[in-house]
Amino acid sequence: MTVLLVMAKAPVAGTVKTRLCPPAEPAQAARIAAAALRDTLDAVAATPGVVPVLALAGRLADAEDGPDLTAAVAGWPVLPQRGDDLADRLAHAHADVAGAYPGRPVLQIGMDTPQLTAARLAAAVRRLGATGTDAVLGPAADGGWWALGLRDPRQARDLRGVPMSTPDTGRRTREALAGRGLRIGTLPVLRDVDDWTDALAVTALVPTGRFAREVAAVGRARPVREPGRHVVGGRR
Repeated sequence: MTVLLVMAKAPVAGTVKTRLCPPAEPAQAARIAAAALRDTLDAVAATPGVVPVLALAGRLADAEDGPDLTAAVAGWPVLPQRGDDLADRLAHAHADVAGAYPGRPVLQIGMDTPQLTAARLAAAVRRLGATGTDAVLGPAADGGWWALGLRDPRQARDLRGVPMSTPDTGRRTREALAGRGLRIGTLPVLRDVDDWTDALAVTALVPTGRFAREVAAVGRARPVREPGRHVVGGRR
């Protein structure tokens, strides 16, 4: 059975999704992050045949929507993230899961793709389990990646040599894994949410989720203005 590992940061105002400000205020950006995490947790919980695990930086008790987030992961193993930077935290999280669930493959995602569905996650799990596949990588539209699956999660140690959050992160991650001789399957490209343009684009894909409601709430509270244009509620 595959472990479905969610890497997340507690949605505390001023520490998450700061690139959404403006037009969002820090508390609004944290609520958007909390909504993205809730939508992601729901998709994971609805995915059949997986073991859900949360690797968390910070405390949900301090977060926006903290009680609901805590309830959403009730019964989940929650591992504290550890490491000096994102690459180190990713490598440690995979290693920790390998220690807790020896011999099981791991599919790892983040909290920046609230458009994920249980069907898409199940397809990624099947792709990881396919004959001749040692790993899967889900490219992000910005050059990064939204999912990493490893038959042997200990191979995530190679992430430590990959600069994260750059336009070359996806390519360099693939090269690092291929350099170990891993056979890598490719998942569909998704757009992750970094800035307000991303938030609007993802909202258009999933207009009925928690994430979309929180993004729309920013538009209702504060019209978005751009040089030479007037935009109300995020719509031109």
